[in-house]
Amino acid sequence: MSLKSVLLRGAAVLTAAGALAGLAAAPAAAKPHHDEPLVIAHRGASGYLPEHTLEAYALAVEMGADVIEPDLVLTKDGELLARHEPVLDETTDVAAHPEFADRKTTKLIDGKPVTGFFADDFTLAELKTLRAEERLTALRPGSAEHDGEFELVTYDEVLDYVATLDRKVITYPEMKHPSYYEDKGMSIEDALADLLEERKLDKKRSPVWIQSFEYESLLNIDERVDNRIGLNIDGQGAIPDAQLDEYAETLDTVSLNKNRIFPRAADGSISEPTDIVERAHERGLDVHVWTFRAENSFLPANLREGSDPAAWGDYEAEFELFYDLGVDAVFSDFPDLAIAARDC
Repeated sequence: MSLKSVLLRGAAVLTAAGALAGLAAAPAAAKPHHDEPLVIAHRGASGYLPEHTLEAYALAVEMGADVIEPDLVLTKDGELLARHEPVLDETTDVAAHPEFADRKTTKLIDGKPVTGFFADDFTLAELKTLRAEERLTALRPGSAEHDGEFELVTYDEVLDYVATLDRKVITYPEMKHPSYYEDKGMSIEDALADLLEERKLDKKRSPVWIQSFEYESLLNIDERVDNRIGLNIDGQGAIPDAQLDEYAETLDTVSLNKNRIFPRAADGSISEPTDIVERAHERGLDVHVWTFRAENSFLPANLREGSDPAAWGDYEAEFELFYDLGVDAVFSDFPDLAIAARDC
């Protein structure tokens, strides 16, 4: 499916009356392939529509994604908002709202000063007056055409939407920067656990997996809920056996930067794979991999086509490399491309 056709299709979905209700009846061919790698829609179908909007999640479901991934931040009144970061500047029109100009401030995230508008300085009612914007405008102008159309959504609203579907779609919330909230006297772990308990989605069999980059945060929420949990591990290089042993005792999944599996050489090209997938599987850990994108800007140097950073390179070859290693799931901004590569 071409970018143009997907955008046209998405626009039709979004403007039709009762669009979300229509998406609830997904085609039989889009059922999850549990004997094959699952496709996780990274922030929704974020290659086509502004990320973390209900419309982006719905488009991903229509494309057949097995899992949708909402990143979660906290609002001032303790609601779980679907945003990639606590800072709103890059993905919303907050700067265009003069009534909020005095909210701009500087805070520490992961020990680094960040200046902008923070979701935890806004109530949910205030955040509902904002609209989503494309973060990667130069690479995704088609998505940017939808700037200002979609409101921000809570995880509760995402779960309401998923509950209308006639097939199982897993949500895979990521708790963003738990330590940041802990320093403010807030707990994103408790907020998520409370919501899952209230909705009776706190069981091992529940179609909700939980992820974070902070290991201690996962241990904390694991004391309250029984959902599958996974640690996100960035960077490049080996993970020692002792560390994997510890993870196998406490986690269900390790979710790895692609470079942990296929390291990048000095020139940016892909090199020989490590044995991390095999070693994780030997310990009973699932292996999820992030993030697969079609644009040259994100592909290994030897899989790019042409010099335009926004042009699509040989993304099929990259998917094939990881699928052949037997990974359990892939995160992709383009769930349709991930599914097509898998089904080939």
